[in-house]
Amino acid sequence: MQASRKLIFIMPLVALCSGALLALMIKLNSQLALYSSPLWASWIAHGIGAVTVLLMLFLLWSWRRLKGVKFTSYVASPLLPLPWWAYLGGIPGAITVVLAAITVNSELALAGTLALMLMGQLIFSCIFDCYGYFGVVKRRIQLREIIAMMMILLGAMLVIFAR
Repeated sequence: MQASRKLIFIMPLVALCSGALLALMIKLNSQLALYSSPLWASWIAHGIGAVTVLLMLFLLWSWRRLKGVKFTSYVASPLLPLPWWAYLGGIPGAITVVLAAITVNSELALAGTLALMLMGQLIFSCIFDCYGYFGVVKRRIQLREIIAMMMILLGAMLVIFAR
């Protein structure tokens, strides 16, 4: 029980760091796209990302082996039986990198791009929640969530149009 209480405080911090890294990634990829092309920037980003993840997996595997810790399924056998669509995450990821590299170098800039990306994430996650797509637990959208999305949309519009 104590570990789950710690996670309640740690997970929002992890998500915040993830958002900061997303902004950094988009900015760096858009800079690369300025000197090459959005497609080349995506290719480079995903290649370097794959090498980085492989290095992280190797380091985790080595550390666990050195410590004598029993391997968990994500380290010992990464290709567990999954639904076919679970392997397709790289497709929207690659398209996101390309589109973000294009829009960051437009009048939207980084803040406008991220604001609209956040809005897209919220809308589609609510649709997934309502209909239970991709194995998500079905749940009804609350009025407070709709109000929050409207406020975020207004904030995005302020970021984009109030320059």
